[in-house]
Order: sequence, then C-alpha cells, then structure tokens
Amino acid sequence: MDLIPAPRAVLLDEDGRRFVFGPEPVLDAGPGTGSVARWLRRELGAATGWELPGVGAGTGAGAGAVAQLRLRVDPDLADGRGPESYRIDIGPDGAELAGATAAGLFWGAQTLRQLLGPDAYRRAPLPGRTWSLPYASVVDGPRFGWRGMMLDVARHFMPKDGVLRYIDLLAAHKLNVLHLHLTDDQGWRIEIERYPRLTEVGGWRPRSRWGHRASPLWNETPHGGFYTQDDIREIVAYAAERHVRVVPEIDVPGHSQAAIAAYPELGNTDVVDTAALGVWDDWGITENVLAPTEAVLRFYEGVFEEVLELFPVEVSPFVHVGGDECPKVQWKASAVAQERIRELGVDGEEGLQAWFVRHFDGWLAARGRRLIGWDEILEGGLADGAAVSSWRGCAGGIAAAEAGHDVVMCPEQQVYLDHRQADGVDEPMPIGYVRTLEDVYRFEPVPPKLSTEAAAHVLGAQANVWTEVMENRDRVDYQVFPRLVAFAEVVWSWQPAPEERDFAWFEGRMAAHYARLAAQGVDYRPPGGPLPRQRRPGVAGRPIEGTPPNV
Repeated sequence: MDLIPAPRAVLLDEDGRRFVFGPEPVLDAGPGTGSVARWLRRELGAATGWELPGVGAGTGAGAGAVAQLRLRVDPDLADGRGPESYRIDIGPDGAELAGATAAGLFWGAQTLRQLLGPDAYRRAPLPGRTWSLPYASVVDGPRFGWRGMMLDVARHFMPKDGVLRYIDLLAAHKLNVLHLHLTDDQGWRIEIERYPRLTEVGGWRPRSRWGHRASPLWNETPHGGFYTQDDIREIVAYAAERHVRVVPEIDVPGHSQAAIAAYPELGNTDVVDTAALGVWDDWGITENVLAPTEAVLRFYEGVFEEVLELFPVEVSPFVHVGGDECPKVQWKASAVAQERIRELGVDGEEGLQAWFVRHFDGWLAARGRRLIGWDEILEGGLADGAAVSSWRGCAGGIAAAEAGHDVVMCPEQQVYLDHRQADGVDEPMPIGYVRTLEDVYRFEPVPPKLSTEAAAHVLGAQANVWTEVMENRDRVDYQVFPRLVAFAEVVWSWQPAPEERDFAWFEGRMAAHYARLAAQGVDYRPPGGPLPRQRRPGVAGRPIEGTPPNV
C-alpha cells in the first residue's frame, strides 16, 4: 500500500481481492460520527458523485439497503494507541471505519480517501470512473499529539481561502496544528475592534523587498490585507471540523513595528520619533520594539482579550506570544526603560524582556490558556504551564524539557521549510541550508540525550514556513511540498532511529502521492527540480553552505 503517513499495521488479502462500490453506496453513521459523515458526503461526494444516503433514508438508495460504508466510535481502540487511533476493515461487505474518538475516525477517513486513489481528491467526478478498495485491515495511531505547521501570514499575507486550503492539506496528511503567525514588523493581520488602526494602518506597507534582505531589488506594489473577526471565526470553525487546532501568535515585545506604526505611543517615544515610523518594508530584525510600560501591557491585554474570544479554548488551548529576537538598543537608551528596570529589580534589559513575557504568562494562565513562545522565553524563567517552541536548534527544547516544560520541536536547521531544497542554481530565492526531502524524513523530534522523564515533555513537532521570499500561494506550495509530506510521516508514524529509516520505501510511496498532490492542485517541487515557471532568475537569496550544526 502507498499510504502516507505509514500506518502502524496493515494486513492485506493474500489473493488481492477488492471490494467494488456500486453507483449509490449507503452510509451507516453510528453515534458520534456525524461530523465525519458530513465530511465524507461533502469531499468524497464531490469526487465520486455519491450522495451517501443513510441506512433507511426515505425511499431512495438507503431504504432497506445494506451500508457499504460504516462509521463507528469505539473508545476501546484508544488502549495502547491513544485517542486519535483508528481501525479500517475492508471485505466483501464494504468498509468499516472505527475511531477511538471522532478525531481518530476522521484520520481513518483520510486513509480511506488515499486507498480510493488520487481521483478521490478531485472536485468533480470523472466520467466512467469506478471505485474500489483492497480487502485489508489497517490499525493506526499517531506517535505525537502535536503535529503542526507554522504559517507566516504577516510577511506576505495569505487570503482567507488560502488558509482554509492549507487546513485541508494539513488534515489530508494527519497534521493537527496550524500555528498562525499573525503579527510582525511587516504587517498586522487580525482585526482588533477596540484598536482599528492596527489593521487600517498596520495591515499595509508601501512596498516589499524582492528576494532576501541582501537583494537590491524592490517590489513597489503596496502589500497588505487582514482577516476580519468573522474571517477568523470561520477559519477556527473550519479547522475544528477537521480536528485541526489553531494556535494564534501575537508577537511581543519585539517584531512589533507594524503595531507601533499604528499606535506610536506603544514605542519608545523618548528615544525615537515613533510617529514617523511606518510599517516596515524590509526583512530582518528591526530595533523598534515595544516600550516596557503599564500602558503597553494594558493595550496588549485588550488585544489578547479579543484574541481569546475569537480562538475558543477547545480549539486553541495555547496562545503564542513570540518573545524572540528583541533588540535592546532602544531600551538601553530609554530613560523610561531604565527606570522600569530599577522599579522591577530585574537583571537589565534581558530581565525586562523576561518580565514582559512572564506578565502574559500569568495573564493567560488566569484565563485558562497556556502560553507558548520561542525558546528565548526560557531566559527569564517560566510558569509551570508555559511551553516552548524550540527553533534555534534542539538545545532550548532540551533545557525546557529537562526543567519540566512542555516542548514543540521546530529547529531551524532541520524543519524550516523556507530553507532551500537543493543546491542547484535554479532554486528560487535560495536561503539557508539545503534541506532535502530525505533530510526532513530523517528529522528526529526527541533528542537522544533527553532522559525518559524529559522526553515525555516533547509534545511533538512542527515545520515552520516563513514567507519573506514567498510572495504568493504557489511559492508557499513549492517550499512546503513535498517536504511537509515527509515531516507528516515523521510526527505520525512510529520510526526507527534516523539513520535506520527506509527512505527508499518512503520515496517509492511518494510516486503515488505526487498524483494525490496534483489532484489537489498543489504546486509542489518536482523531484527533478523546479519547473521554468517556478524559478526566480536574478533575484538574490542567501544560501548557507555545508551541513547545518546540530545545536
């Protein structure tokens, strides 16, 4: 079977028999399976033309018929395999899908779709197409509970429909977390009703650097956009129906120039004319950071109050506060910041940054949420419930896990999908180390040096997609796929040590999976390199040579 991610156990019929569906299959949806039944009718129905009537439904195909597709929730399946486990049994009377929970059943439905073939991903049925499944049993469940992708919509805005599409692509690969990077120096992408200038002003920039920040080229087209609150509600609800959690990120205290451009009083007004600042049009790290004042804390509490309402705790138990890459130049020169350091009794400017993060750690915890931030937040100490995204390598994650904090592994050197995929001259805007499909396949989220107790704090991993050099959806597709497919297998499937993984087996299964991606309209990087239209000749990147350090 060419299933991706590879399931735990597959038993195929020795004689190669197949169950062939008739023109109007009947669906028997047991208690608790309604959302999966709706998804099957909508998604499989579009590709096959099936209406999938329920057993005994009216006077049509379902009246008195035997169901060829049967859905069940069976909590006993969780034993030893977890709440997202599922089982599929296919034989002469059709297919039965059972999940330990509705989420497990949904992942089973994704496997069923793969078994039906690439055309099951189309939006309309092809003429003359028949549908069948191999006689088989599949028993499966994930290795990690956090299987995610971070999408940066701040540097280059992705319209709402593109985000919904990526939720479907994550779900198709059994990934269950979408981390949305919503604010940065280059744009503020979420409507906050009490602070309308955040999107009126902060949502737009006059131009953008074309290529890496070392490039001399500019795209003079103004760039921007934002999600209304109803857009966010739609995104969250769409994700929830597909068992994908959404983690919103509001960056503090650095990466905040777009917010300062909208509300200059948020910046360090005693050292910078913040009223003259605009939304930043370049890449990199700007020195314009938030002022460490009570007024700024109150402002962002107002922001987070609206964020919590838009991202309910059932879908978004974690809220990301960034906390990374905060230059201290302005704080060193600011009399206000220096007085604040003395008042708080913290250890200089580094302590001031830690105070900022700890404030929101406690504020979120008091409201039933968990703070998560980039690994710099470790430097000032964290409350017990806070978690860490380990991006500068695995060292931050190791330190956090050994200290008893939950960790999501996302090291830049391994799973930053904006890094180039090959060393060829045709790679578009090449940045970072070469991270091939095989490199991603051999990524291991749990460092071997972790103790058993600390390893239990590794929630999972996510691949990060920063969009400075990805100006549209097709460029994002090119950088993300097919490497996200390898990543999905890493975080779902139970793997041997990296050097023992059978990449040739995975590559063989990818031959079938490329057809699934194509049917979904994914503009992936072909195995032989970029197509002519995928290249960006003459636009500078910043490739880094050699093997990335293991830090």
